[in-house]
Amino acid sequence: MRLSRFFLPVLREDPREAEIVSHRLMLRAGMIRQETAGVFSWLPLGHRVLTKIMDIVREEQAAAGALEMLMPTIQPAELWRRSGRYDDYGKEMLRITDRRDNELLYGPTNEEMITAIIANDVQSYRDLPLNLFHIQWKFRDEIRPRFGVMRGREFLMKDGYSFDVSEEAGRAAYNRMFVAYLRTFAAMGLKAIPMRAETGPIGGNLSHEFLILADTGESAVYFDRAFLDKDAAALQVDYDDDEAVAAIVADYTAPYAATDDIHDPARFEKEVPQERRVEGRGIEVGHIFFFGDKYSKPMNCTVLGPDGREVTVQSGSYGIGVSRLAAAIIEASHDDAGIVWPQPVAPFDLGLINLRQGDAATDAACETLYEALRNAGLEVLYDDRADRAGEKFARMELIGLPWQVIVGPRGLKDGKAEVKNRASGATQEVSLNAVVARMLDACTEPPGRG
Repeated sequence: MRLSRFFLPVLREDPREAEIVSHRLMLRAGMIRQETAGVFSWLPLGHRVLTKIMDIVREEQAAAGALEMLMPTIQPAELWRRSGRYDDYGKEMLRITDRRDNELLYGPTNEEMITAIIANDVQSYRDLPLNLFHIQWKFRDEIRPRFGVMRGREFLMKDGYSFDVSEEAGRAAYNRMFVAYLRTFAAMGLKAIPMRAETGPIGGNLSHEFLILADTGESAVYFDRAFLDKDAAALQVDYDDDEAVAAIVADYTAPYAATDDIHDPARFEKEVPQERRVEGRGIEVGHIFFFGDKYSKPMNCTVLGPDGREVTVQSGSYGIGVSRLAAAIIEASHDDAGIVWPQPVAPFDLGLINLRQGDAATDAACETLYEALRNAGLEVLYDDRADRAGEKFARMELIGLPWQVIVGPRGLKDGKAEVKNRASGATQEVSLNAVVARMLDACTEPPGRG
């Protein structure tokens, strides 16, 4: 993509309304624009990040046996009355009446709707297990939306739902999603720590939050440093092997980890040696629940079991904050110059910078590199604008692409370009003929390397 044809409205100054790093940088980098309180448009750069996150989520959900579907944003109030949550949910729920006086709502979550679908269309234990998910916009009327997309009113969620014929099978489904979440966040270049959590308005008796560490995190977290030595990206898993999956869950839930809501200082001190105790702040990026028959019982979601008797279906739900992740990654990965994207979620693999736009030799070298990099399958943002070098560098640092290939008259005399790693700041002179191979190697390294 040529920058001269790309919509990238970067801002030179920090917006006054932005209270935290991610909000400030997302506005400055031209990723988002606010339309009303807690509601944002996602501009092309931001949308590319959302797409990368969704692709990673979809890939691991498919590997774990989940099937994608799509449910509507607008739901009938009657469904929520059947579960008992319509009146309990509070003012965060946006309630709507259509022209026929039908009571509707803008869905904050989908437990009722998916349970009704299963109740209507699944009659036998032979049709289970099922795990269905979608990626959909949600709306919760936060009393005080703030921090940009971190705590907005409209947000993009992946939410999935498992349905099983027994509690044992339901817990196995929960375990599969637990491991899938570990692998999903690792594939984004993140180290997410699972912490036992309160179930809140979703309900149930088994729940874990997945948090990534960030100084500006909303939750205080306390955990065993052993988590930092675990490499979820290296996990090899057969999702059909319930015992092997359960063993991974047991390994990741054995060390102490808790948010301030359920932190037990006495237990923390007893179970974790002082040199391994870590206190910090974290941002929730995923939350999973096993709630058994909380929704299936009131909504009459049953199937005929192997013995011909009716069995109430056992359920769980599994959420990932897709739009929140874009901000959370920035909170965890930035510096004074701007965003530092992990390679897997970066909007482009690299930025190609032409230091002397209009110079025939420099233009020709950049055009040749641009086509070669694209033909190699890399996503390139080519800064072909006639701006000063300092402005080009500042813009590229701000938007945080993992790599920069810098071409100018001085290097061209020796047939070389400069390659810069955004995270480390390390630079290297590379022969023009070797740039493509160097970038292919760099941009396909597994998360955590490079």
